[in-house]
Amino acid sequence: MNREVEELAAGADAKQAVLGSLEALYPWMKPYHSRPIRDYAFRLFTAPASGPVPEIRLRAFTKLLDIIRKAATRNGLSTDTASEICRDFERRRVLQTGPHLFLLMEPEAYYTHIFSLLGLSAHGCSTYVSYAVSTVNLVEKPRKGPGWLTVDGKPVNVFGLSRSRMIGYSLLAGPGPYRFEFLPTEPSTRGDALTLLRSLLPKTQFERPAHAIKAANLILWPKMFGGRFAFLQIDDEDVADLVADHLSDANSWLRMRLLEDPKFASNILAGIDALASGPWSGWLARGTDFFWLYDNGKRLPLRLVAGELIDPATGTKVACFTAPDILERLANRSLVPNLLLMFLVLSILPGVRALGGSYQPIYYPLMRYVVCRALETTGADEDLLQALATDDVPGAWGHRVIECDDDPLKLFLNGSNGGVSDLIDRLGDIAFAEACGSMKGFVTDPSWHELHSRLRQGLVTPADAEWAFS
Repeated sequence: MNREVEELAAGADAKQAVLGSLEALYPWMKPYHSRPIRDYAFRLFTAPASGPVPEIRLRAFTKLLDIIRKAATRNGLSTDTASEICRDFERRRVLQTGPHLFLLMEPEAYYTHIFSLLGLSAHGCSTYVSYAVSTVNLVEKPRKGPGWLTVDGKPVNVFGLSRSRMIGYSLLAGPGPYRFEFLPTEPSTRGDALTLLRSLLPKTQFERPAHAIKAANLILWPKMFGGRFAFLQIDDEDVADLVADHLSDANSWLRMRLLEDPKFASNILAGIDALASGPWSGWLARGTDFFWLYDNGKRLPLRLVAGELIDPATGTKVACFTAPDILERLANRSLVPNLLLMFLVLSILPGVRALGGSYQPIYYPLMRYVVCRALETTGADEDLLQALATDDVPGAWGHRVIECDDDPLKLFLNGSNGGVSDLIDRLGDIAFAEACGSMKGFVTDPSWHELHSRLRQGLVTPADAEWAFS
């Protein structure tokens, strides 16, 4: 019993340390920790305060709205609904970017969507746009990830793939075919749940796992969340199309700065490298230079060397860092934008608040810093720099904020989908500090322990230049 008490105390101390670190870096959060979680959600979905909007930002936002409208139409939403989604998004300018592309009954996706709906419903909204990362692998941990679903505590293989077709393969892997199989790894797994899922979800074959999950979520949303909100889920293929829209426009900021300015891209990469050797190290990694290479179903990093994207494993040239080469490869999905480029076109340029998980509250401000330092070096776009320096809460913790033990799949099977409004109301009344539970994603992460230590020692501070664009 003493050991259990000690573990609970250690967990509580670790949670308080994380909350203290968040408060130090985001002082505006502190009053919300003792208030209902609804108040925090309301704050996050309150439209960012607007000041002078640079032409660069207006154009970027227009391109983003166009991609949202196209995605809504492609997903079968009516013209009126697509227009309503765009109108709401233009008023709100907040985007949930936390969950990976999971089936909606995956708890970390489900409760993040509940949190988003909590904020949106408090504002009287009826539409919801969410970006889901699809550059992740089918398997992220042993028997965990988009290729797996937990049913009755037991892992189920979503696509029935062999280990050799799952390990190291991305959600954007292709060619297929991929189809929903829901193969249990243990015979005692609840059969009625699997039978229902197989009957509900598409029986067709898909070229990529991401396509299958997006199609499934279109069916699952009204069944799991009711009809109160029109839901649109975009992912990295939409981001690829958005980047292509920017790069095909000879006058776009992204094309002129990233591809045609001789120093901007290299200054960004140098800025990331500099962070890695300083006190803010460990948060923003140079995983790949602007784009991922997709080859035979595998996601591979690239390096920008002398105007060419190089595969560092082989030293071979993949593409010239020019619009024609990149546009061709974006179209065939052999190149997909990385996280930095995604945030550039979804958030930084259009001025959209990005909500994310336990890493994002640190790495996103550092991304903004690196971009702004690269801009400062060029001596251009002062109006954009000023807008970035004065953005109202450009990013915040908004993913896995609610920890709840209720299994979404069981709620669904028990016919509780009609009570989503009741669930939103019930969870919304819970105090922030209670709703976020143990904050497992934070307290089990050595990076947060290290950050807390650095803050306590004064090695990093909210007054640091690196934190100026948070």
